[in-house]
Formats: sequence, structure tokens, C-alpha cells
Amino acid sequence: MEWRDHGILLSTRRHGENSAIIDVFTETHGRHAGVVRGGAGRRMAPVLQPGAQLDLTWRARLEEHLGSYEAELLRSRAAAALSGRLALAGLNAVTALLGFCLPEREPHPALYRRSENLLDLLENAELWPLAYLRWELALLEELGFGLDFTACAVTGRTRGLEFVSPKSGRAVSREGAGDWADRLLPLPPVMLGEGAAEDAEIAQALRTTGYFLETHLAPSLGSRPLPEARGRFADLLSRRS
Repeated sequence: MEWRDHGILLSTRRHGENSAIIDVFTETHGRHAGVVRGGAGRRMAPVLQPGAQLDLTWRARLEEHLGSYEAELLRSRAAAALSGRLALAGLNAVTALLGFCLPEREPHPALYRRSENLLDLLENAELWPLAYLRWELALLEELGFGLDFTACAVTGRTRGLEFVSPKSGRAVSREGAGDWADRLLPLPPVMLGEGAAEDAEIAQALRTTGYFLETHLAPSLGSRPLPEARGRFADLLSRRS
């Protein structure tokens, strides 16, 4: 068995004396692990950095085997990640969530392209927070937990949407919320593509997406909690606002 693909490096762990097992989100083969011979050595250290864009060749005797990778660096994001605390926290959040959420060897080409484009914005501190929010919404959609802001779940109206139902993920208007408003999640205008994308509003929106990541998506994957890296990024953005 052999294939070649592009991928984003999610994580690396040592394997034996000089090798490494890498977990990669590939464009056409999904999240896929494999062994890199010499991956724990000095020569490969600059290549096997989280977020790196890699040209990968995977080989195994049988498809179900772990297999081995040959990896060549297409684009390093190490310098971009070190451009600021928010960039590093954001990179860690993206790679951790992808490693946590994605099933092994299941293709998600649209999410892959979106993730690649997001990571290419790492050095742009102004665009990154909004791009990250939109990426989390796309992640929820891709994995079957998409939020619906098209109309109020109660009245059917498309204007005055201010809340999100924590059960259905559908938008609710002020009128439709009534006495239940304090039990609903906020729907800031930035989630509707309206108004200026201020950090405070994006941080509020991430509290809403975080609720669905934690209480809807994570339980569907077992008993593991969300990666701490996601919470650290959201907290850092909240403090910056």
C-alpha cells in the first residue's frame, strides 16, 4: 500500500530510540498516523513542528497497518506561531481540536482546506480571531453539530436574533426568548456576520461555540474532556479584549 498527500502536522511522539509517530490531518486521507524513521533526530526537528505543512508519502504492507511516512517540509509555521502569544495559543488550539475531534482515516477535504487557510493567517493578529471563530463554526458543522442562525426557532422571524438555544443550536429572537432569555446562549452580531469584529464580541461568541464543543461534540466522542489548549486560547483572547 502506498499513497502521497499533503497534510498538517497535529502532534508528534517519540517511538523507539530515534523514530517518531506523527499524527497528520491530510487532504484526502483524513487524520492519519504513521512512523517517521529518524523522526526524533536533529535533522527532522525543524520539519516535524506542529502546524507544519508537509508533503507525505505513506507506505504499509496492509491498509490497516500503522505504516511509515516520508515527510518533506512544504511550509513551516513555527516563526508565525512565535510571532505572539495569541498566535501560538491559536495554533495549539487548532491542532489539538483537530486531533481530538477527527475520526481516524476519514476524509474531510473542505475542513482541511479551511484549516490550511486559517493557519496561513497566524501572523495577522487582526484577522486571526475572527477567522478562528468561523473555523470553529465550520468544525461543528462538519462533524454534525452545526448551528442554525437562519431564523428564530420560536417565531420563524429572521430579524432581531439575539440568542442560541443550548439544546437545538438554533437562533432565538428577543421576542421568542421571552422569560427564557437567561437560559439561552448569547448570539453576538459577529456570529451573524454583522458589525465590527471586536475581540470582546468574538470572545463572547467563542463561549457559545465552546458550549457546543463541550456539551454536544465531546460527549459524542467518549468521556474525554476538550483539549485544554482550546480553553487557553479563548481565555487569552478574552483577556486581550
